[in-house]
Amino acid sequence: MGEDAESPKINHTFLRDYVTEADVISTVEFNQTGDLLATGDKGGRVVIFQRETESKGESEEVGETGDSGEYNVYSTFQSHEPDFDYLKSLEIEEKINKIRWLPQQNAAHFLLSTNDKTIKLWKVSERDKRPEGYNLKDEEGRLKDISTITSLQVPVLKPTDLMVEVRPRRVFSNGHTYHVNSISVNSDGETYLSADDLRINMWHLGITDRSFNIVDIKPANMEDLTEVITAAEFHPHHCHLFVYSSSKGTLRLCDMRSSALCDRHTKLFEEPEDPGSRSFFSEIISSVSDVKFSHSGRYLLTRDYLTAKVWDLNMDKGPVETYQVHEYLRSKLCSLYENDCIFDKFECVWNSSDSVIMTGAYNSFFRMFDRETGRGVTLEAWRESSKPRAVLRTRRVYSGGKRRRGDVGVDSLDFTKKILHMAWHPSENIIAIAATNNLYIFQDRVNPETQLQ
Repeated sequence: MGEDAESPKINHTFLRDYVTEADVISTVEFNQTGDLLATGDKGGRVVIFQRETESKGESEEVGETGDSGEYNVYSTFQSHEPDFDYLKSLEIEEKINKIRWLPQQNAAHFLLSTNDKTIKLWKVSERDKRPEGYNLKDEEGRLKDISTITSLQVPVLKPTDLMVEVRPRRVFSNGHTYHVNSISVNSDGETYLSADDLRINMWHLGITDRSFNIVDIKPANMEDLTEVITAAEFHPHHCHLFVYSSSKGTLRLCDMRSSALCDRHTKLFEEPEDPGSRSFFSEIISSVSDVKFSHSGRYLLTRDYLTAKVWDLNMDKGPVETYQVHEYLRSKLCSLYENDCIFDKFECVWNSSDSVIMTGAYNSFFRMFDRETGRGVTLEAWRESSKPRAVLRTRRVYSGGKRRRGDVGVDSLDFTKKILHMAWHPSENIIAIAATNNLYIFQDRVNPETQLQ
């Protein structure tokens, strides 16, 4: 369909009126069912949203069927506080770098959150009953005079207002010398990995005082350092496989069955560079900012500065698909280098069926690509579309040729409005987009795969 076709519709938008650095959202993550959505910000806070069940009457009113409730605030808590490394005389920011949910085992939910140095395991649970009728305490919790107790009673549970409790269960610290950029929960449900610039550690969820180093690329002499680790993730089904990306644009697949220390990779994924197109910025824009396994585990999705790429685990000679996210910025790399935008780290995500990929751009734009047709669409997360069930319009960046009405010129792009963080519901066409301090949640009531161009 063309770009004028009906676009996805907004289901709910969460907006804040005043922008402060602490309110800027730094990570977004759905849990395994998609009923909970967690965001972390630069102020060290975690906000959890819960999906509310939409009544049948509300669905019929808008002519739709299905359970499509909105997301409302479920709980908010302070995950990390500012800290100071006295040994190195460095401040440790409270900014939440990543959030990862653990598979649910009981009524409670568990999630991992990390800043630059410390990883924490949180338990999120509900309580809607409280015990009453103690023998040794009164209703206010004060101890009774034993001489006044003439009979014994059995305490009972009485209904009370729903309370959401968030408690820290584990604190994993002192595992990293450099800044943590990734955490990933293993499919075995017992371990997870954490990665910084030079090392990847594996932790057991029940052990906080030690971790096992599985990758170490730190050279004996730091002057020989040529690349750093930018992201890492476990395979969704095979607990012995994980992948990590580097600032040189390479991907390394590692198998822990072959060696405990995975400095030697099992497979190296790298795209040969065209010598004719090499420039001063080549190495910077080729750095991989994010890597994600597909839900099937067959493919890898990566994002560098200008493109998103899909790699087949069985083909390590190069990517099987390459999508130009904002090729029109290639002529602007010099100015983007001067204002440091060239170092922005964009994330990328798969939809539930691995048929569509999504990633961010500038000017509050984000892009979706249909893998079957190769077509892409540019959408905008902005306040004018913030009303529930408003239509989300498509946009187009003008970079030459015939200009259409409504096109945005390259020189008019606002590079302060960047879409870096996003998440896709694990089973439905619902996406969460973080735009500075705003969280937009969009729901496609039709089918996103028919909307793309």
